[in-house]
Amino acid sequence: MADEKQLVTSEQMLGDVCVLGLGKTGEAVASYCAKRLSGRVSSVTLYGGLKSVEGEGARALEAVGVRVVLGTEDVTGRYDLTVASPGIPEHSAFYRAAASCSKEIIGEPEFAWRESPRQWLGITGTNGKTTATTLTTELLRAAGLDALAVGNIGRIAIGEVDERPSDRWFVAELSSFQLAGSKDLHPLAAALLNVTPDHISWHGSLEAYAAAKERIFANMTPDDLAVISVEDSWCAAIADRLDARGLRTVRLCVNEDQGSANAAFRRADGMLVVRVDGVETELVRADELSILGDHNVQNALAAAALALHAGASVEGVRAGLRAFAPLEHRIEPCGELDGVRFVNDSKATNTDAVEKALVAFAPQTVVLLMGGRDKGTDLSSVVAAASRAAHAVVCYGEGGGRIADAFEASGGAAEILRAEHLADALDVACGVARPGDTVLLSPACASFDEFSGFEERGRVFKRLVAEHIASKGAQA
Repeated sequence: MADEKQLVTSEQMLGDVCVLGLGKTGEAVASYCAKRLSGRVSSVTLYGGLKSVEGEGARALEAVGVRVVLGTEDVTGRYDLTVASPGIPEHSAFYRAAASCSKEIIGEPEFAWRESPRQWLGITGTNGKTTATTLTTELLRAAGLDALAVGNIGRIAIGEVDERPSDRWFVAELSSFQLAGSKDLHPLAAALLNVTPDHISWHGSLEAYAAAKERIFANMTPDDLAVISVEDSWCAAIADRLDARGLRTVRLCVNEDQGSANAAFRRADGMLVVRVDGVETELVRADELSILGDHNVQNALAAAALALHAGASVEGVRAGLRAFAPLEHRIEPCGELDGVRFVNDSKATNTDAVEKALVAFAPQTVVLLMGGRDKGTDLSSVVAAASRAAHAVVCYGEGGGRIADAFEASGGAAEILRAEHLADALDVACGVARPGDTVLLSPACASFDEFSGFEERGRVFKRLVAEHIASKGAQA
């Protein structure tokens, strides 16, 4: 398709370019710039960082003209532009060294937007942004539009620019890291789903973290559309500031119509509604969605508002909402045996995500698995939520002891059980689960005590569930 349509790329001179980081983002940026050597780019230098070592990626870049510097964060030289990978904090010595010898330093999504700025949608938030990004992309496609999910979702935007046809929407999941390095980035519509404490050590404070999220709206005009949940105090304050700027701000509140000209909500009859400039669009009933929980109603409303602003037909949006299935590791059903359901929510690596998952289930019908590498966050709110939803909580892994202690100190009625590893935790959970229950892996912790990431943790959980079901079936 790309060679049949006009590609939309910049012709601005880039000069001497520096790239920070030898991960996927750094490699993609350096490769893109290397293609423009002897043209828009005078030179490309990539600094891999202190722990970087020689490997296939570095050798491939050197083969196309990139100067690769490994094992150091001592950036020297003079650069017209530096593009920093998202894992490098602005307050780090590495970042500051690069900034000191660069005319400008930006992040990769900012660079990709400058190179191909037409038709971007942006989505951010502490939780839910991957589901909302994927769903927005699917709604556009269901309406017959060309759309591609890029950004923090795993597909690096700059790597897609060269093959981008002029009518393709980029639906960008943007993390706080990526937004912190943005300046001119201007999505035509953007959504902020929530702000809860996360990545505080990277940003330095919760205020700085929230400010990075707010940057997604920095360059928007009254012709654009800002969609923002007003269900937490940080987002509500941001919505007020957007209103003061004169932006069209869709106030998203799942269970309440905010009464403004621009709003998104679920009516008492279950119908999802988006209202823009006073005109209401009825979508589908919440019980027609395959994704569970109020947080997924929020995702559906945000995605629908963005897709409609991008020109998707109402019928296409409705069809896409009905067809969308749960993403892997996000309240993902993964088996049932003797009336007990098993659900993989491994992506819930913080307490807020766990709380959102728990409201998708009837009170006292959950056996909850929590644990992994402890993030050290306050547990009082999630303990209260879990005590309402779960009649048993199995605490495991490095963080299991502190979690179990918090539940026991609360004096709640839930049975608190302990296990060493995830496999043990599932065995314990199966021993106390009753017909009608859901065994829910929603850990509130990172996975690195036992796994390479939440993806591996979730897939191991699904394999263990499958083995448990097969074993019981063989015994029947």
